[in-house]
This record gives sequence, C-alpha cells and structure tokens, in this order.
Amino acid sequence: MKSAVMQKTNGIDVDALKQVIEEVSGDAAKGQVGFNVNTIWRGGTMSETRVDSWELAGQRLPKNFTIRIDEPAELLGGNTAPNPQETLMAALNACMVVGYVAGCAMKGIEIQELEIKTTGGLDLRGFLGLDKSVKPGYDSLDYTVRIKAKGSRADLEEVHKMVMATSPNYWNIANPVRLNSKLVIA
Repeated sequence: MKSAVMQKTNGIDVDALKQVIEEVSGDAAKGQVGFNVNTIWRGGTMSETRVDSWELAGQRLPKNFTIRIDEPAELLGGNTAPNPQETLMAALNACMVVGYVAGCAMKGIEIQELEIKTTGGLDLRGFLGLDKSVKPGYDSLDYTVRIKAKGSRADLEEVHKMVMATSPNYWNIANPVRLNSKLVIA
C-alpha cells in the first residue's frame, strides 16, 4: 500500500486545514470552540493563569499551560514576567500570525520571515483614577506586519485583508465585546 505524503506549507498540513474547513462548512456544530482560563493572584502585581482545557465541537480537550504576568519594578511589580498590556499585545500578534501562516499556506505561499510589532501608549492617570476625562485604555494600537514570502504583492495584500477580517483577537480588540461580570465574595 502506498502511503500518502503529507504536504506542509509554513508548517501547516494544508490538506488537514482544508478538511477542517470542509467539516465546519458542512456542520456548524463542529466549528464551535470554547476557551477558559483561571487567574490567581500570587502577591504584589504577580498573577498566574492556568489553562487546563479547551472545547471543540462540545468535546473538552486537555491542556496544561501556565501564563505568568507581572508589572515592571517602576510600576510596583517584580519585573518577573510580561505585564498585562504586553500579554494583550502578544495575544493579538500571535492570533494574527496564525492567520498569516494559514492564509499563505492555503494559497501555496511559503513564508520565509514573519514579524508583527505592536505598540500602544496608556495614560496612567486613567488607571489610577486621577482624571475622569482620561480613559484607562488605549486610544489606538499601531502594528506593523513584516513578511517575506514567495508570493505576489497582490496575494499577500489579500491575505493581510483576510487576517484583519477573520482574526478573532483582531476582532476582539477592534470591536466592543460585551463583558458579563459576577463578583463572588468569599
């Protein structure tokens, strides 16, 4: 029996990606995913977030990751890990990277280099509650995508537009997301 040779572009099994697209297209329930994290305060400005599982099509799948977050010493932290803002930007960038890699793979475009740099500035007067006219968040985030790939400019611009239209974290930051809060006092 002849074994099938798996074709990978940018580390992505394109046939498997096409199969996922076909399955989700044929049955929306197969495209339902759920994510959850649990963050615990570890003293000072340090927190630790556990990722134990995720859900795909109603099935819980195990994971085992810890994300540590801290503030720089100048903001009263221990400078032991990235801060929440850096982690937010990293999550945005990482989500978009997946989009570029998969989008290029689907077009048969091999990526040699891919880098996304994101910057943003906050005014601490908002966070510290010193001035109600100053928001605690960003006015804007600026990001630059640098890509070196074996594809035409038109194809890469098409992938870029696709990433902005379909990246979950791009969407989550660019659009209001309703947050449902519950406080439990122990």
